Amino acid sequence: MKSLEENIFQKKYLKEHNYFERLVIFVFGCFMVAASYNIFLTPNNLIPGGVGGIATILNRLFGFTNSTTIMIMNIFLLIASFLSLGKEKTKATVLGSILFPLFVKMTENINVWIQFDTSQILLSSICGGIIYGLGVGLIFKAGFTTGGTDILNHIVSKYAKIGIGKSMLFVDGAIVLISGLFFGINSMMYSILILYVISMISDRVLLGISDSKAFFIITDKEEIKEYLVKVLNCGYIELDAIGGYKNKKQKVLMTVLPTKHYYKLKKGLKKIDPETFYIITDTYEVFGGK
Repeated sequence: MKSLEENIFQKKYLKEHNYFERLVIFVFGCFMVAASYNIFLTPNNLIPGGVGGIATILNRLFGFTNSTTIMIMNIFLLIASFLSLGKEKTKATVLGSILFPLFVKMTENINVWIQFDTSQILLSSICGGIIYGLGVGLIFKAGFTTGGTDILNHIVSKYAKIGIGKSMLFVDGAIVLISGLFFGINSMMYSILILYVISMISDRVLLGISDSKAFFIITDKEEIKEYLVKVLNCGYIELDAIGGYKNKKQKVLMTVLPTKHYYKLKKGLKKIDPETFYIITDTYEVFGGK
């Protein structure tokens, strides 16, 4: 049963984002993933993880068609999802579980129309990872999933009592390691590169590119406040905090500034007080303020 917060979020999301628009983005993302899979990855036995990676291995061993293997595995995983995770979570994966293998089938002969020198394995890995990652990012941003090992990740997470991130690392990592037994160590290393590129690109699609930095500065020096306002022309929020080690009251300044001023602030902090403790994080969106 969904929590109140999940229901509120879903209603708000669906209200603000047209379902048809999200569906178009999802379909386009699925096509990108399937096209990348057939153009760059399968010709070189490169494994992107997931059911697509398993299908590539089974194709090598038994000659099974990739799209058929993916469809069959997705059906079994949907049944497992229904039995283990419930009806609501399963409903969210049905469309992707059916559409992705159909696109894999439709793009099986795409190399006839799009010529690419697949002998350049490094180039294939990078290009394939970028396009695959863009597609995955669009799918997730539209609020959908392609099913497959996404279902398996949640099942493993539930019964092994580990986070979804560790579950993904375990499942996809196992698939890539197994591929090394059949395709060799070089193919496995390229597959690890692909997984990294996919993860990085999909995150950029979901979060955007960080053009700001958030600084959390623990200080009681007025010079730092003056430096923020008068030199960098940025405001700040002053927070009350208590140090966990000495149980001492401290002041924390929180400020957000453009990335181009990142080194100016670091340099200023070191000059004013070399012992100042501060934390820097990427900031992807900033709203409001003057």
